[in-house]
Amino acid sequence: MMKAPLTILLAGPRGFCAGVERAVQIVERSIERFGAPVYVRHEIVHNRYVVQALERKGAIFVDELDAVPAGAAVVFSAHGVPKAVPAEAERRRLVSIDATCPLVSKVHRETEHHFAQGRRVILIGHAGHPEVVGTMGQLPPGAVLLVETPEDVAGLALDAGEDVAYVTQTTLSVDDTDAVIAALVARFAHIQGPKHEDICYATTNRQQAVKAIAGRVDRLLVVGAPNSSNSLRLVEVARQSGCGRSALIGRAADIDWSFLAGARRLGLTAGASAPEALVEEVVEACRRRYDLALEEITLTREEVRFNLPHALDA
Repeated sequence: MMKAPLTILLAGPRGFCAGVERAVQIVERSIERFGAPVYVRHEIVHNRYVVQALERKGAIFVDELDAVPAGAAVVFSAHGVPKAVPAEAERRRLVSIDATCPLVSKVHRETEHHFAQGRRVILIGHAGHPEVVGTMGQLPPGAVLLVETPEDVAGLALDAGEDVAYVTQTTLSVDDTDAVIAALVARFAHIQGPKHEDICYATTNRQQAVKAIAGRVDRLLVVGAPNSSNSLRLVEVARQSGCGRSALIGRAADIDWSFLAGARRLGLTAGASAPEALVEEVVEACRRRYDLALEEITLTREEVRFNLPHALDA
């Protein structure tokens, strides 16, 4: 039986960013340095495949520090943590290693700087996301106001003349964030913003790559976890950019083949916490069913690398 033809347009860049690579390496190096088990507070990144691979190497993932035995080594996830967490780790004499992405740490420093200058801080982000919890936890309760939409800006209990500043979650949709920023600027004429955009380079690059292929394909799949903010945003961007039939999958086993019925051109990308192995898995699953052709559409090459914490870089 002849296979139907299918061309996959592979978006580039895709998959692991420098912050995720660093976080995974921190867990691996910590296991080498301190011996198994090494505890990790929350998922190091939002991807079960990555988490399970680290568990096999000796990582134990916990929700809170009270599950970590006294004196053990604990890694904080790439999303960042409230200040109370490392303080509690120190109180319990745990060996703590911070895997917070340096770009998230940049937002933390901005937040603290604005607060020190007497400004009310407004955070653009998604309520409950670990990065948002960590950023808000850099300051005393109530010091950071969270907004998600332009409508939220209108509901802020602030005077137009107040001294305010904004920061953003790093994994948001650039276009959606621009709309919220525009609403903030319209309401607070003298609002202070980041000197350099808070949305990380990897999030922006992956969204731009999806925009470049969305109008050229019949379907588009994003490999990523359902709790991965940047992966969910990629699906949204694809739908807004010309491919209404776009979907998120965790890995090849999650493909709904009826969703691809009749498709001739499939866009494929991966969120910043999804490894390339899962993309290759999807390609091979498609190869078994289709007469497959591959086309790489790469907009830019990423050369960013982040150093490991000093305790591990020897």
